[in-house]
Amino acid sequence: MPDLSDTAPDFTLPRDGGGEVTLSDLRGTKVVLFFYPRDDTPGCTKESIGFSEQLQAFSDAGAQVLGVSRDTVAKHDKFVAKHGLTTTMLSDADSDICERYGVWVEKNMYGRKSMGIERATFLIDADGHIGRIWRKVKVPGHVEEVLEAVKTL
Repeated sequence: MPDLSDTAPDFTLPRDGGGEVTLSDLRGTKVVLFFYPRDDTPGCTKESIGFSEQLQAFSDAGAQVLGVSRDTVAKHDKFVAKHGLTTTMLSDADSDICERYGVWVEKNMYGRKSMGIERATFLIDADGHIGRIWRKVKVPGHVEEVLEAVKTL
């Protein structure tokens, strides 16, 4: 599990709309990497729409925004089209990257334990180091807080 100032674990993942994204290819740019449980659920939809609505502000502040879940690229494509999302959505179908970032965790809902993605966001600086980590994210106000952090990094 990476910590502040660690080099962010590199990856290459398939993205919505086709193609792949490799984190190390984005050096020189700040990266907001947000992990979310599942496409088209209420919290995940609000969070993804929030990042999409502020995408230009993130770009103006020198950052790219990448969303990661275990959903397939096909599911991401439907999610993006349904909600008009503009953020890049990455598919970590085997949860390898989620595990490397420490967000693949045991969850307990109504007494049932299962494995799932903990909503978390990592802010990676232009040199590829982790500048800020938000764990167990609550969606209201989160996008704005991340944007402020990007501006000060």
